[in-house]
Amino acid sequence: MDALTQRAKLVDRRPMNWLEKIYLWEIFKGMSITLKHFFKKKVTIQYPEETRPFSPVFRGLQVLNRDEEGRERCTACGLCAVACPAEAITMEAAERLPGEEHLYREEKYAAKYEINMLRCIFCGLCEEACPKDAIYLSETFAPANYSRKSFIYSKDDLLIPDPVTQPEEYAAAKGLLDKKKKS
Repeated sequence: MDALTQRAKLVDRRPMNWLEKIYLWEIFKGMSITLKHFFKKKVTIQYPEETRPFSPVFRGLQVLNRDEEGRERCTACGLCAVACPAEAITMEAAERLPGEEHLYREEKYAAKYEINMLRCIFCGLCEEACPKDAIYLSETFAPANYSRKSFIYSKDDLLIPDPVTQPEEYAAAKGLLDKKKKS
């Protein structure tokens, strides 16, 4: 008797007959299961040709946001780096020089901004910690690669396209952001 379920399962100790000795019945049962699955709809997706729909709460690669004038929103406050439990974000702050008002939104900006995707756990805490809405997690997942250095994304890799010089790419990227915020 089982102590947890209070059920007793009796073991069949009778000798096997000829059909059971050659396991023919078990083979037929296994083949019937195989044939049943053979005619079901396949769950495998042929990846390069087909993509599966993502959940509305899917968190993919990080993207550094710009404002409508093309200036970077990041002020290098470091809250995203502090909030990151995996310590995947590193940054260095710099002061904006006179004449760079068209490049940076605030007086401080991130001169160096790197995310180590091998350490990132895609938790979204960096997105929640940012007071300027400068970083968000897109619906793109990290590609496969062979070298570790290619998984360290710099500021140039993470910045959203410039709306002044690349309006179509910026609108597409902002559309994904707006769609994510609505859901």
